[in-house]
Amino acid sequence: MLKQLTARSRDLGGNCFTMERWSGRVAVVTGASGGIGASIAAELTKKGLQVVGLARRSEKIEELSKSLGSSQGKLYTVKCDVSKESDVKEAFKWVKDKLGVVDILVNNAAVAYFNSIIDAPTDELKKMLDLNVLGLSMCTKEALQLMKEKGVDDGHIIHINSVAGHRPPSGRFTMYSGTKHAVTALTEGLRRELVQQKSKIRVTSLSPGLVKTDMPPEQYLKDYPSLNPEDIADAVMYVLGVPPHVQIHELTVNPVGQS
Repeated sequence: MLKQLTARSRDLGGNCFTMERWSGRVAVVTGASGGIGASIAAELTKKGLQVVGLARRSEKIEELSKSLGSSQGKLYTVKCDVSKESDVKEAFKWVKDKLGVVDILVNNAAVAYFNSIIDAPTDELKKMLDLNVLGLSMCTKEALQLMKEKGVDDGHIIHINSVAGHRPPSGRFTMYSGTKHAVTALTEGLRRELVQQKSKIRVTSLSPGLVKTDMPPEQYLKDYPSLNPEDIADAVMYVLGVPPHVQIHELTVNPVGQS
């Protein structure tokens, strides 16, 4: 997909979408142990970035790193529960101590429990809020503080949102949808904060439809059209590859045929 876009833009004589300017720079990807996060971390590494994968299942990132072989970049592993402030602070301290800076943050870590508000266990509701909203916010805060400290004014924050964050919630998806609506609001709020500070740091909400990961119920993947994690990684490369004066604030990616 990205190769097709790049070729087409060159044929039209316009600014081509390229990841070259990010080569050698530092990206942090949360929830990098599988699914969308692993695909994004792998693709950024192949593009020559120094990538730090955060996840509780750190051994999965280690396996991914070994599988990448002689990629242009390097994938580092940091064990981190993004819903815990102490873990988040320690992870970004590791990034600062070992790599010095962060240029890109991809907030991908999330959890979904498909229960209605009426009968859902409170601990499941809290886990979704803690990870999908507070975890995302804490990582964003730490990344932006490090960017500011190191003078990075062309950084990029990408929130992996969901189409559920843009439509009325229903039934078993109410709390999950609510957390993703919060991500939509947080993305716009952060954009306005950065504008007020006259910062060139960009922020993007990337909202996939149904994706083949271990998050949605297996029956959904059987009954409805779905995307592959690599499709979302391609979308992230597109968002990062546009010229520096362009901000893709919201990008929705649906599988063909999704109702």
